[in-house]
Amino acid sequence: MIKFLDLKAVNKRYENDLKKAFNNFLNSGQYILGQQVLEFERSFAKYCGTNYCIGVSNGLDGLTLIFKAYMALGKLKEGDSVIVAANTYIASILAIINAGLKPVLVEPSPNTFNIDSKEIRKYISDKTKAILVVHLYGQLCEMKSITELSKQHDLLIVEDAAQAHGAFDSQLNKKAGNLSHAAAFSFYPTKNLGALGDAGAITTNNKVLAETISKLRNYGRISKYKNDIQGVNNRLDEIQSVFLNIKLPYLDLENAKRRIIAKRYLDNINNKKIVLPYWDGTENHVFHVFVIRTEYRKELQDYLLKNKIQTLIFYPIAPHKQEALKEWHDLSFPITENIHDQVLSIPINPYMKDDEVEKIIKVLNKYECFY
Repeated sequence: MIKFLDLKAVNKRYENDLKKAFNNFLNSGQYILGQQVLEFERSFAKYCGTNYCIGVSNGLDGLTLIFKAYMALGKLKEGDSVIVAANTYIASILAIINAGLKPVLVEPSPNTFNIDSKEIRKYISDKTKAILVVHLYGQLCEMKSITELSKQHDLLIVEDAAQAHGAFDSQLNKKAGNLSHAAAFSFYPTKNLGALGDAGAITTNNKVLAETISKLRNYGRISKYKNDIQGVNNRLDEIQSVFLNIKLPYLDLENAKRRIIAKRYLDNINNKKIVLPYWDGTENHVFHVFVIRTEYRKELQDYLLKNKIQTLIFYPIAPHKQEALKEWHDLSFPITENIHDQVLSIPINPYMKDDEVEKIIKVLNKYECFY
């Protein structure tokens, strides 16, 4: 069986280093916001090209903290609108709602699955104060045009970079996390840079914003028993920082391996029943997942499983169709709904064997639809 993702195999290469680092951590006696968190924050800020990085508990909390920090600084207020792609994972939308802001959903590009500046322009109103760009599946949004649009209308840009660690924009000569006013990352174990539990980070070049987020994530504290603002407990665990510090130096190499596999898929999968993802061939895509489209998803997924190939669907239900957002059920987003009905992710990770990649290509090319 070719697993969709074998986390044991992914982390196997780090096993000795992880065990040694854990023992050092255990013996350090410093378990919350210690030296390992500081080291990771410095390293990840340098990696992304930003001045600041604040470690947080997960990607959702990271996005929420960014919005709450802007509210604390008076840049946003309750009820302000934030434009976001309708086909994103629900966490992006929940961050906006949890901060007391109003999500405004727009259709994505049917080619890249990412938010489109032309669609953004249609929905800008007097209440619009920010754009949340989601680099879905690991591919960067068209940040040059979105940045120009944000300047024209004095809008904040926040990146949901949860799936785009290391993606590089050759037009702006910057990496994900440094393409906006602030960005949130997730280090969920399945991510390109994955911890061994929940973890996240925020990157920014804004000193005041970074200081505010640092307070917010830790009860609003500026010292042990002095609280400047009303905060929360959204800290990055010291132990997860230990693991992330070990894995970060290998991220670019592993992303390059993902792109090699993706290119093999794109060059060799040839089946009229399958639509391959768009990629311009640059480093703007880190292929967190490799997403194909088909009108025959259930049949194709069953066929692949019979051939011992696991697949997953990111994501089967559009956010506006979720029961948690039932007040939006009457909204219509045809492109989004079509994407959610057709997408299917096939295995891709840096530790796949050549024969596994070859088998997936051959099996997909032999697929015939009988409907």
